[in-house]
Amino acid sequence: TNATLEMSGDKHGIIGDPTEGAIVVAAKKIGFDKENLEKKYRRVEEIPFSSERKMMTTINSISEGKNMSCVKGAPEVVLELCEKIIIEGKVKKMNREWKERVLSENHEMTNKALRVLAIAYKEMKRTDKKSAEKGLTFLGLVGMIDPPREEAIESVRLCKRAGIKVVMITGDHKNTAVAIAKELGLMYDKSRVLTGPEMDSIKDEEFEKIVEDIAVYARVNPLHKLRIVDALKKKGEIIAMTGDGVNDAPALKKADIGIAMGIKGTDVAKEASDMILRDDNFTSIVDAIHEGRSIYDNIKKFIRYLLSSNVGEVLIVFLAILIGFQDPSTFSIIIPVTAIQLLWINLLTDGLPALAIGVDPASPGIMSRPPRDPGEKIMTRPMFSDILVFGI
Repeated sequence: TNATLEMSGDKHGIIGDPTEGAIVVAAKKIGFDKENLEKKYRRVEEIPFSSERKMMTTINSISEGKNMSCVKGAPEVVLELCEKIIIEGKVKKMNREWKERVLSENHEMTNKALRVLAIAYKEMKRTDKKSAEKGLTFLGLVGMIDPPREEAIESVRLCKRAGIKVVMITGDHKNTAVAIAKELGLMYDKSRVLTGPEMDSIKDEEFEKIVEDIAVYARVNPLHKLRIVDALKKKGEIIAMTGDGVNDAPALKKADIGIAMGIKGTDVAKEASDMILRDDNFTSIVDAIHEGRSIYDNIKKFIRYLLSSNVGEVLIVFLAILIGFQDPSTFSIIIPVTAIQLLWINLLTDGLPALAIGVDPASPGIMSRPPRDPGEKIMTRPMFSDILVFGI
């Protein structure tokens, strides 16, 4: 693991990936300190995690001329690389029965919304990356939970009410994703769950037909994300996509609104996005939608007020000229309002009130409306009628 524990005042804090941080904390609780272990068993090589490989490997020197590769990753991936298994302290040959038992236990853990990692190792003489992930000995499964925040559950409920569909896209196991989705309230009556490998077997035309029914995507990689965004956009949907990794950049660029994580996000993801969440909190997205709807409403109020007052002023001047009021002494047309007076009226009756309208608080039911049509013009017929009526 690359995560570390750091003292912040009288409390420990995690630097790095939260999943790896959970492993470091668990090891610390049973007496294994990461810093001391790394000093004793120096890291020689590392094969980093990727969404395609779904595992990470380090090679550590355990004695002179002797190394050990330590592997952690998705159980179904790591298990296929294991030839042995440790049972009650004894090394045994990995067979079909043991594999089925491990996968069954993994199934039980993921059903409880646990994120599960498999741990395996191999002793080796050379620091050979090619053989470091072959012929492994299976050690066990590690389960950790990242329960949804209460505010996230409420935010999903608000999105539903506002006509916004929230879709979960994750690299986690299908069962873990479904369990968390149910807690968040993402599963609908006709909702479907799709995994990355299942997506690979579906043609684009077929995928576009079912894409709007899918609430959860599991075991996906960045290319799957790009395909999901592309299919939804072809259906006419407006897409906001979140991401934090380098490989998420294409999907973030493709989406109508790319949203990068401010804390965990990479610089590449931030550059490719339109919006950055400074607190990595889903609730901030919902707050931004609320604020955006409020601003749009205020812009319409602002335009309606200014144009209606200007219509009244223009009509007064126009009618005076049309009727032809004349000064008997000079026979010149009388203008009811001079240019200076118009400027003064605009300053007093237009500027300050319009400014107040521009910062008007959002209406109470603003998040109960369906999303507006993206092709809708700001000057609609009802608004144009209002301007004329109010102006007259």
